[in-house]
Amino acid sequence: MPVYMLDDTLWFPPVAEAMPDGLLAAGGDLSVERLLLAYQSGIFPWYNEDEIPLWWSPDPRFVLFPDELKVSKSMKQIIKRGDFEFGVNNDFVTVISNCSTIKRDGQPGTWISDEIIDAYTRLHELGFAYSAEAWQGSELVGGLYGVLLGNIFFGESMFSRVSNASKFAFIKWVELLQANGIILIDCQVHTPHLESLGARMIERELFLEKIKPLNP
Repeated sequence: MPVYMLDDTLWFPPVAEAMPDGLLAAGGDLSVERLLLAYQSGIFPWYNEDEIPLWWSPDPRFVLFPDELKVSKSMKQIIKRGDFEFGVNNDFVTVISNCSTIKRDGQPGTWISDEIIDAYTRLHELGFAYSAEAWQGSELVGGLYGVLLGNIFFGESMFSRVSNASKFAFIKWVELLQANGIILIDCQVHTPHLESLGARMIERELFLEKIKPLNP
């Protein structure tokens, strides 16, 4: 299957034509309109700083159903003890900036470039992108960001500077989303960290069915 090359025209090819690894298209831009169309279509951007935008729609898709959230006994104790305070959208730019600089096992660099930060900050300013945060006093010690459309949250990245901080922010965020009627959290690709919290693989066809009401 070919990898489609995008130009300035606002479109994406059918996700069924993605490569086996999920790569669907390359090129285009990170305009608000294109990013929203991507998420509504089951597509997300993921590429290194020195590359043109790459667009993905993997099959299967890694997701979390909020009612399947797993909270360990140790995390329940941490939450009850009040080690962290939870916040939403208190400092989106610092959250995404921290996600871009945190070191990750097996990754020599980051895919969250200045271009990505600028694009998602625009989405945040328009009310589409959110940050969920873990605080210790006035210090931001962990958090995550993503895009909220309808009753679906599309998670992008998380960071932690104190043990369990990102896990705390994720748990509290999922609980808040569930209380507000969110039915699915897109985690995109597998990580052991999110699997331990209840995320699992589903077929892309089922994922697309879940997000179908978002389609333009």
